[in-house]
Amino acid sequence: MEKWFKLKENGTNARTEVTAGITTFLTMVYIVVVNPAILSSAGVPFQQVFTATVISAIIGTLYMALFANHPIAVAPGMGMNAYFASVVASQGVSYQAVFGAVFLAGIIFLLLTFTKLRETLIESIPSSLKFGITAGIGLFIAFIGLKSSGIVVPNEATMVAFGDLHKPVTVLTLAGLFITLILMARKIQGALFIGMAATAIIGYFMGLMKFDGFIALPTAPVLFDVDIAGVFSHGLYTVVFAFLLVTIFDTTGTMIGVAEQAGLMKNNQFPRAKQALMADALATTAGSLMGTTPSSAYIESSAGVAAGGRTGLTSVVVAGLFFLSLFFSPVLAGISSLPAITAPVLIIVGCFMMDGLARIEWKHFDEAFPAFAILISMPLTSSIATGIAIGFITYPLMKLFSGKGKEVHPILYVFGVIFAIQMAFFPAH
Repeated sequence: MEKWFKLKENGTNARTEVTAGITTFLTMVYIVVVNPAILSSAGVPFQQVFTATVISAIIGTLYMALFANHPIAVAPGMGMNAYFASVVASQGVSYQAVFGAVFLAGIIFLLLTFTKLRETLIESIPSSLKFGITAGIGLFIAFIGLKSSGIVVPNEATMVAFGDLHKPVTVLTLAGLFITLILMARKIQGALFIGMAATAIIGYFMGLMKFDGFIALPTAPVLFDVDIAGVFSHGLYTVVFAFLLVTIFDTTGTMIGVAEQAGLMKNNQFPRAKQALMADALATTAGSLMGTTPSSAYIESSAGVAAGGRTGLTSVVVAGLFFLSLFFSPVLAGISSLPAITAPVLIIVGCFMMDGLARIEWKHFDEAFPAFAILISMPLTSSIATGIAIGFITYPLMKLFSGKGKEVHPILYVFGVIFAIQMAFFPAH
């Protein structure tokens, strides 16, 4: 284990890695319930999506663990599942045809991973954008925690407002937040996980968490009848492009953010980048054949990093827990149904991810504004990819008109144009 994951070299140990893996899993386990719920609205069988979600998560996360040795979990991404359902509803095509679009996007994604494009992309992103991406993701996941727990609620006049403290879930979230903050202030090892466990216990006795059984046999995975011909007959080219573009930049941005937080980036280089980038490409391609949407590196991995995860052993634990989830879906449904368990962790981790803001050159406006644009747009648009797109558009423009155009890597100009066209004519909602 030590030889494979290099625990001492990365300043960690098996106990810390296991705790980190459990923390990451518990913050992202909602996907095994939410993803099937969304895709079933488009006619895809719920149990089939459940199995496909778990298996694609195991494939991507285990590959990340064993070949990239990074504490980053991979699973079907949120956002693309809603887009999938909207395409089926709005364009009147079968879900098999849209899975055909997902499969083609996955194949292109896989082929791109064999090239230097994605590695070059990571290396070409300037430090200010990387720090902006990390902090933007932090604000995004903190906002998810605030919103899901009812601490922040919609408001017609101001868009958002403070929630109702009389609601049990909101009260429990605040209690869990303060319990976790006290544990962290006391520097208790595994504070995030202990805080989640304490919140779950309190929630159970408050009657907020109910289990419809404990063990259930999973549905056997089957290969879907993916309708690739339907992609061409229905002209779903922009759908393929949307799946491809959002997946590339969603997962790339998340990997950069988590890697920066974990201190894995060395001289602006992402170690074992090709292996890491292969993980989500394989999971996406395999998932499309079994009945789920594109996979992505998960922003919730930052919770495991905050708990001390630094190697692939964290990801092995996550993959193992996903396997067990195949048999404990009723328990996971109960945990996932109570956002107060994970919301405090997301809020606290959001704070951790603000660290890079201190390293942005705020006195240089052409560096500061693109980072700020990413930072503010991710939580407000609920999209990591949109935030990255805005950064890629504004950064080269700012540099170009400030007379520093030669400082920008050519690939940023290319993607700046692609993003501008995509946002104007082919927005992925």
